[in-house]
Amino acid sequence: MQMNNIDLGKKRITVTGGKGFLGQHLIRKLKQGRGCKNVFVADLPDYDLRDIINIKKMLDEQKPDIIIHLAAVVGGIGANRENPGKFFYDNAIMGIQLLHEAYLRKIEKFVALGTICCYPKFTPIPFKEENLWNGYPEETNAPYGLAKKLLLVQSQAYRQQYGFNSIFLMPVNLYGPGDNFDPKSSHVIPALIKKCFAAIENGDDHILVWGTGKASREFLYIEDAAEAIILAAEKYNKSDPVNIGAGFEIAIKDLVKLIAKLTGFKGKIICDTSKLDGQPRRMLDVSRAEKEFGFIAKTIFEEGLKKTIEWYIVNWKR
Repeated sequence: MQMNNIDLGKKRITVTGGKGFLGQHLIRKLKQGRGCKNVFVADLPDYDLRDIINIKKMLDEQKPDIIIHLAAVVGGIGANRENPGKFFYDNAIMGIQLLHEAYLRKIEKFVALGTICCYPKFTPIPFKEENLWNGYPEETNAPYGLAKKLLLVQSQAYRQQYGFNSIFLMPVNLYGPGDNFDPKSSHVIPALIKKCFAAIENGDDHILVWGTGKASREFLYIEDAAEAIILAAEKYNKSDPVNIGAGFEIAIKDLVKLIAKLTGFKGKIICDTSKLDGQPRRMLDVSRAEKEFGFIAKTIFEEGLKKTIEWYIVNWKR
């Protein structure tokens, strides 16, 4: 089902998880970059989207034309290992109920955010969308990845049977100003930035890094991610999932060295090989996003890291 491009400035838009890292950047860009005047947040504590009553209440009150579903229960390898049941249930139940209610109420468009964790553990590099079902996800984050994958199946099924305009985007690891630096739940870049500064302040001669350092990851600057979502909301109207990334990979050991250099940490970097690496390699084929809605990441990785570190120094470092 193809549709004309959507003028978001004229629409009522609900952003679930709008108080989060990505949500805040997305809402700012919708308002300032697209002139959107009716943008609403659906987030805790006002709406617990695991509860169908809260979903209905939110839809009654906000009356959106478009839903951008960012809300998720997320974390790094440690958090995923400690909360596999919670990560599966919370993410699955939120997405399934919300998309179904959006269909029942004839919402004009539903933009679902998946995750790179949807991919099989040994997906060939670069990850292509057509390889999404060729194996089981990496074990440490499989419950989270599969919960999000359910939303892709639902999205495609509802488009096929009901003609419901739902799309599914899969971003890589995001980073940038406003990231989560809580060591209990942060991802690798904010965790490493915090570790380096803590070591400098404490006079430590080393930092400890999880895993062997051989695993690779791809990272997308938060402003680029927000722009990709907006472009997809405006222009993309197909069932096929779409990778959202920058199209490069960096080994964790090289990432640590780069962050150490940018933060000024000059001590040793010790790999704790008793800890898991997670998925061996991650890098996306991003050609579909460029072809379908013209998205190309613009932020140079080192420049994005510098901006993230500058934000941390002002807002977190103490």
